[in-house]
Order: sequence, then structure tokens, then C-alpha cells
Amino acid sequence: MLDLKRIGRARKRLGEVAYKTPFAYAPLLSEMTGLEIYLKKENLQRTGSFKLRGAFNKIAVLVEEGRRNGVVAASAGNHAQGVAFAARHFGIEGTIFMPESTPLTKVMGVQELGAEVVLKGSNYDEAYAHAVKYAEEQGKDFVHPFADEEVMAGQGTLMLEMLEEQPDLDAAVVPVGGGGLISGCAVAAKSLSPEMEIIGIAAEGAPAMKQSFDAGRPIDTTSVRTIADGIAVRDTSPVTLEYLLKYVDRMDLVCEDEIASAILFLLERQKLTVEGAGAVGVAALMHGHLSHLAPGSKVGIVLSGGNIDVTMLSLIIEKGLVKSYRKMKLVVTLIDKPGALEHFAGLMREVQANIVQIGYDRTSTDLEFGDAHVSVALETKGADHQEKIRQALKAHGFPFREEH
Repeated sequence: MLDLKRIGRARKRLGEVAYKTPFAYAPLLSEMTGLEIYLKKENLQRTGSFKLRGAFNKIAVLVEEGRRNGVVAASAGNHAQGVAFAARHFGIEGTIFMPESTPLTKVMGVQELGAEVVLKGSNYDEAYAHAVKYAEEQGKDFVHPFADEEVMAGQGTLMLEMLEEQPDLDAAVVPVGGGGLISGCAVAAKSLSPEMEIIGIAAEGAPAMKQSFDAGRPIDTTSVRTIADGIAVRDTSPVTLEYLLKYVDRMDLVCEDEIASAILFLLERQKLTVEGAGAVGVAALMHGHLSHLAPGSKVGIVLSGGNIDVTMLSLIIEKGLVKSYRKMKLVVTLIDKPGALEHFAGLMREVQANIVQIGYDRTSTDLEFGDAHVSVALETKGADHQEKIRQALKAHGFPFREEH
């Protein structure tokens, strides 16, 4: 069984391999919430996430036992890089099965760490099935991303670091997908500080572990869909659920908009690049899911990783600017004649709206003959400024519609 001694042995194995990532006070979040907030920045960990801890510890144990035939894993992200790094460190073969739809950047990231990548299946579960079969056929060891006590022990080293720096934490907020991270953290926390509240946060689009926690038994879901791909786990592991039911005090869900706003907040206000799974704890904090905590409570939040796809990050930024009234998208109807576009641009100058993107269309079937559509993206200065723009367009006779 997983216990504090096992987690302590894992920490010795990790030695200088895993960074002792910062556990830093967050003054802005603390002021916003009336709590004393500290952020555990595993987004700055080697390979970009906490997954290195568990994968390295598991493979170190295998090597200690003389099992050097190679390791196999199934992952489309952080676990893959952790396994690849550890396999290279110990000089053994690493084979990672990834879904056929995995972005090229993730495939290359694993290959650069020296592992062989096999693309199989249309989703993670199919890749997982191929990986398990391959490991059995080849006599290699399969490294599970979470349902393994040595993996959980490695993840639990993160909590040891948190409590060394802040031994009087009142609560810890931990992302939950398969449950390996929170299992290791919860065992460490309850062993050293039994009164600490352990709070797990999952994504609404991947609710299996939350539903299982509430029911007290494993419940699988039929599908997952979330921008927090690091915790997009469809099926519940009975192994990790047992630890959650014993050591975790509370579970909650955050929606996609809440996750996206937390990613943007961390990027803009904390100067931290955090992936969706890593941002769920801050999302819960920002959107009232931790309102049960007493004012002044000392709370540690785990930012579990920072490996966000740049395309997704760009989309989150764009939507976030629109929602925070710093960007406005319009389709304006003009009379298609010389000077009309100049008139419109002059009006935007008068209301101090900066045009950052513009398109001109005179052929749409919904246009009257002699009209044109101008699609524009404007930089704006809040809700009042946007209302000023609307009133100016109406006053000058420009029909328009807003796009969101």
C-alpha cells in the first residue's frame, strides 16, 4: 500500500532529477479571495509537468529489480514525456503508443527524448489497448499513467515539498483526472498534517472521478470533451478511487469557460503559462467553488503542468479578450462607393477604437446591390467604450451586427 515511507523513498530516487519547483505566495489571488494563496508551479518542472515524478520513480524501481527489457506507455502528452525521459536516463528502451490524431509537436517532443512513438487508434483508450498488448507480447513493462502505487508515490513527492515550505496549510487544491496525483498528495498530506483539507478539481467534460467519488464506487463515462486534456480521463480506476475515498475530503467540477479564464488570468496577471489541467484549481478559486473555506485560510494550489498547445492558447486569448470587452468584432454595412470605407475608418478614429483586422465583402448573397460588408476586429477599452462605439455607428447610420 502507498504510505509516507514509500513516498519518501520515491523522493530519494528522484534526487536531483526532478526540480523542487517554486511554491510561491500569490498576492493578487489572495487579495481577490480573502484567502492566503500559494501556487505550486509544476508547470516549471522538467518536461513541463508533474508526470516526470511518477514515471521516473516507477522506472527506477523496475531498474532496481533488474527489469531492463524496456518500458511501454500509452499517452498523448505529459506522461509520455516523463516515461521517455526516464527511459533515456536509465539507458533502456522506451515505446510510447499515441493516438493517430496526436499533434506532430507532441510526437516530436517524445521522439526528441529518445523514445519510439507508435501511432495506434483513434483515441487514448484504443492506443492504451494496443500498448498493453504490445508490452505483454514483447515481455516489456507497462508504465500506467496513474493506477500504479509507485507512480502515485512519485507524484506524492510534490506534497512533501509543499509542506516543507508551508507546514501549516489549511487546504490543498489538486487537479484530478485519473487520480494518481491527488492520491499521492493526499496520502502525504494526511500523514503529515491530518487536519488539512484535500480538495480535488476535475473538468465538467471529464466527470468520471467526481461521479465515482460521490457514489462511492467506480463509474465510467462514455466520452470526454474538455480543453483540460491532461485530465480528460473517461474511465475510473478502482485503484486510485480507493485512495480518494479514504483521503480526499471534497471533489468539485469546473466548466470550460472557467478553465479558459483561469489560463488567461495566469498568463496575463501571474506571467505563468499553464495548461488546462493545471489551471483547474485556480479556476475553482476564481469562480466560487472554494467559498466554503474560512477567510484567511492558507491554501496551496497545484499548477500541474504547462504543456499547452499554442493553437489552443491563441484561441483562449482571443475569446478572453472578447469576453473582457477588450476586443469587439463587427460586421458593418456600407454603401459600396468611394470614400465610404474612409468615412467608417474616420469614425473609428474619433471614438478611439483601433482597427486590428478588416475584411471587405461586396458579393454576399444577403447584400443589397450597391452595399458591402466590412468585417472588423477592434481593440477596445471596456464595456463603456464598446457602448460608445455602438452609439456612434447608429448616429452615423451604419447598420451593423456583432459577432462573438
